[in-house]
Amino acid sequence: MALPFVAALVADARRVSAQTGVAVPVKVDTKGLVAKIKFEAELAGFLSELNGRYKLRVTELTLEPGGHVGEHNHVGPGIRQVTSGSMTYVLPEKTVVYGPGDFFFESGDINHTVFNKTDAPMVHVLFEILPVDAKGPSLIPVKHH
Repeated sequence: MALPFVAALVADARRVSAQTGVAVPVKVDTKGLVAKIKFEAELAGFLSELNGRYKLRVTELTLEPGGHVGEHNHVGPGIRQVTSGSMTYVLPEKTVVYGPGDFFFESGDINHTVFNKTDAPMVHVLFEILPVDAKGPSLIPVKHH
C-alpha cells in the first residue's frame, strides 16, 4: 500500500527541496546537537486529504558525546532510526537505549528527552510528516496536556 505513496513522492521531484546547515533558533535546551535537513517534499498522491497540506521531511541529527536535547515534543509524527552510536531516550514512563539500526515511532505529542551518554557521536534520522508550511526545527517546547 505504501508503494503508490512513495512513487508519487519520487515522481513529483520538482517540489522537492534539500536544505543543509540552515541555522534556525531552537526553543528547547540542547547541547552538542547539529541538525541537517536532507530531504523535504510536499505530499501528493492517492491520500488526497493530505495533498498540499503536509510534507515529508528527513532530517539527520548528530548529538555529540555528552550532548542532550531537553524535554520536548514535535510538530508532527514520524519514524526515527539510529544510524550510529547510542541514544538514551527518556519518556515519562520509561527509558530506552537505542543503537545502530534501531527504528522507533514518535507520535509527536509525548514529552521526551534524548541523551548521548557515550564517548562517540550519535547520529539518527527523523522521517516526519509536518504541516506543509512548517519552517525550521520540528522540536517544540513541552506541551502539557
